[in-house]
Amino acid sequence: MPSRTLLFLALTALAWAQNTPDYEKPPISYSETQPTDAIVALQRRLAAGELTLPGDDREALRRVLAELRVPIASQVVVFSKTSLQRSRIRPDHPRVIYYSDSAYVGWVPGGLVEVTVIDRQLGPVFYAMDLAAARRRANPFTRDSDCMSCHGGAFVRDVPGVFVRSVFPADTGEPLLRHGTAVVDDQTPFAERWGGWYVTGYHGALAHRGNALAREEGEQLVFTPSEKRPDELSGFFDTGDYLAPTSDVVALLVLEHQTTMQNALTRAAFATRRMLDYQRGLQRHFKEPETDEPAYDSVKSVIASSAQDIVDRLLFHKEAELPEGIVGAEAFRTAFAAGAVRARDGRSLRDLDLRGRIFAHRCSYMVYSPAFAALPAPLKAKVFERLKKALDARDPKDRHAYLPAEEKERIRAILLETLPEARVLWGKTG
Repeated sequence: MPSRTLLFLALTALAWAQNTPDYEKPPISYSETQPTDAIVALQRRLAAGELTLPGDDREALRRVLAELRVPIASQVVVFSKTSLQRSRIRPDHPRVIYYSDSAYVGWVPGGLVEVTVIDRQLGPVFYAMDLAAARRRANPFTRDSDCMSCHGGAFVRDVPGVFVRSVFPADTGEPLLRHGTAVVDDQTPFAERWGGWYVTGYHGALAHRGNALAREEGEQLVFTPSEKRPDELSGFFDTGDYLAPTSDVVALLVLEHQTTMQNALTRAAFATRRMLDYQRGLQRHFKEPETDEPAYDSVKSVIASSAQDIVDRLLFHKEAELPEGIVGAEAFRTAFAAGAVRARDGRSLRDLDLRGRIFAHRCSYMVYSPAFAALPAPLKAKVFERLKKALDARDPKDRHAYLPAEEKERIRAILLETLPEARVLWGKTG
């Protein structure tokens, strides 16, 4: 009997190891590790009565956004049933999402507030907030493991991630998944974006999938892109229930880049931490001095590959071309520019272009983010090494040759002026 018990325990442990994502195992231990993110402090203030929320849900949401420094102008609107509160979502009762560089807030009127914040070590951490509990000074935020069924799986290549999906939505908001679903990033063709989303501020001729419903006839998909080019959404639902009447096209474009960049940072950081932990284990086994500097070829290879992925995302490698007619709302452009780190000549990595591409200087503003700052030191050093090489390159066959020499010089100058680590790692003269 004892041998059978041991065999059962061994098989159970093996099954757990095989079915458990790597991020739930040491050294990450995602769910077991206590975060130190913005929600921890906000929860403490609510519980102590230092912060109170208004009785109206809409105004309570406004207060939460203000506390997390998330601009209302970032609002984007999704009507497909593709979230935790799918039962509440319909085309005439959509979900709204607001975001900053390090926080994402989702809400459906009458429902929970969903909050995702970026922790320096864990990446995205997912919470559900009960507004009624917040008014009672109870603990309104609960870390929501249900989110990981989507936000920790194949959609984000097995790291905790944030993403935008494009689906074919029925008139109920139900996605017709057998006809396809896609995670949208800045490489996604414009015509394939925003299925299940509302889009305002686009006046161009090229169609996208937003603002439109799909249906099935037998087993065939019937979908006709919308010809509507609205600047506000009152023709689709009662916008008075929400904080803004828009789902801004520029906010959507920036969100898609930002989520992809965030996932690249999380993936690279986790891979590096795992490999350095593996290295230390080998060093202990062979009685070698333990070090966080890459010592083995396998460790160096993973870090180099991870750094290249980050640099490609930073420099908008293979970015899809945007059509004419992207205007967006002044409110979002103003809010987005407010967070800019500017060089002496006023240039910033947040400067928008919108003439075929999102940004004027194609290096991501996420280089200033807490997630980038918290990258393991060997990985960050390799990122700066690869980034310098990319910006110095003048070979027309180079991986980043789509960036003209003049643009590379602008990016280089901005980084040297505004990012202390660039000055240190590249030298004062770069």
